[in-house]
Amino acid sequence: MRKKKEQPVIEGVTIADVGAEGNAIARIDGMVVFVPFVVPGDVADIKIVKKKKNYAEGRLVALRRPSERRVEARCPHFGTCGGCRWQTLNYADQVASKQQQVRDNLERLGHADCSGMRPICGSERIFGYRNKLEFTFSTRAWHDLPPTPDAPPEAGALGFHIPGLFDKVLDIEHCALQEDLSDEIRLAARDYALRNELPFYDIRNHTGCLRNLIVRNTAAGQWMVVLVVAELHEGWQGLLEHLRDRFPQITSLQYIVNDKFNDSYADLPSTVFAGADHVEEVMEGYAGSAPLRFRIRPQTFYQTNSPQARRLYGFVAEFAELAADDVVYDLYTGTGTIALFLARLCRRVVGIEYVEDSVAAARENARLNGVENTEFHAGDMAKVLTADFVAAHGRPDVVVTDPPRAGMHERVVEQLLAMAPRKIVYVSCNPATQARDLQLLAPLYSPARIQPVDMFPHTQHVENVVELVRR
Repeated sequence: MRKKKEQPVIEGVTIADVGAEGNAIARIDGMVVFVPFVVPGDVADIKIVKKKKNYAEGRLVALRRPSERRVEARCPHFGTCGGCRWQTLNYADQVASKQQQVRDNLERLGHADCSGMRPICGSERIFGYRNKLEFTFSTRAWHDLPPTPDAPPEAGALGFHIPGLFDKVLDIEHCALQEDLSDEIRLAARDYALRNELPFYDIRNHTGCLRNLIVRNTAAGQWMVVLVVAELHEGWQGLLEHLRDRFPQITSLQYIVNDKFNDSYADLPSTVFAGADHVEEVMEGYAGSAPLRFRIRPQTFYQTNSPQARRLYGFVAEFAELAADDVVYDLYTGTGTIALFLARLCRRVVGIEYVEDSVAAARENARLNGVENTEFHAGDMAKVLTADFVAAHGRPDVVVTDPPRAGMHERVVEQLLAMAPRKIVYVSCNPATQARDLQLLAPLYSPARIQPVDMFPHTQHVENVVELVRR
């Protein structure tokens, strides 16, 4: 085998800008170099780790002079855990970069007119804002902190996957993204499992018992903990009893048996060990309407930043400008959160969603809130949204669409053009695919108001709402 050429360390490099995927950008000899865990204005020594024809990737070796835009990272795992790569960039610069990211995508990829773009809606809470975290048990622990004096023997980890290493899990002592009780529950589960020699899951050999721990909470102070096991090992019940007895704040304690070769559990049943089978979130209504209640179960999708979700839906309602007699289609409706948020403002909302369990949850939440003017349908969007469907359910006056990161299928775009509602409100978690779809809709629709929303401080992710008006 030919030995790879050792790349040099470049000294005194000035970091120029924020880049994609949470990296920053440096320019060395005319080449763009993507570097994580640095911020614009830093002067640093950079080691080139990968060199391509048009760009290179580097890593920080030494920070020579910190930028004025740099702040101290709160997380002790920053630099190893890749979840919050912008934590050392002050928050004002984070949201400014996200706004520019949206503008660049819409203008360059979608050739869209962004004159109607409004200032990004930043998050009021930049730590402790997540209502859900998922942790992984692993026999292959990665430790980046010195052990505490009372630390149990190192036999496994409970934390997050190391970026780029599928079988290595960083043992997390503290995560600043969820409220402190989440740390306490996770550490109690890990330490009990280690003390009692419960087998952690080995992802390479698919052996062991403990796979995942999901912790969810609501603004009302309810907590759900879900333990995912590969098998019903004799010690798993003791772990759940320990969590139940130590944390009376847990209102729903459940477990899932997952013997598959992957960690997905949305298609698996959950069993209640103690408490209720759900927790409940309450969201303020729009324009003075009554609050909405949403039941959340282990498989339920709900926006992970609850206050920002309310602001996001408020922008959707504002842009929709619904009249009392309007028919609204809510595409990719999920558990019906947007549909129910809009239902009191119009005559009827028709929701379509691929996942049948989500549709069942949407119908349950409609009953819970006494909302009778919604209907929800399950199926592949490209196959359900047809001319026959429109004929049976009525032509929409307004369409709200909130697709996954891949954006909308071409046939869905074609049907939107055929239905020709007076307005489309497009919610996206990926401005690049949103830009592509706006260009496909451009023969009939032009963007008016544009509202970026930061749902995930310290990450590169951004939501964006675009009001599309028929020409």
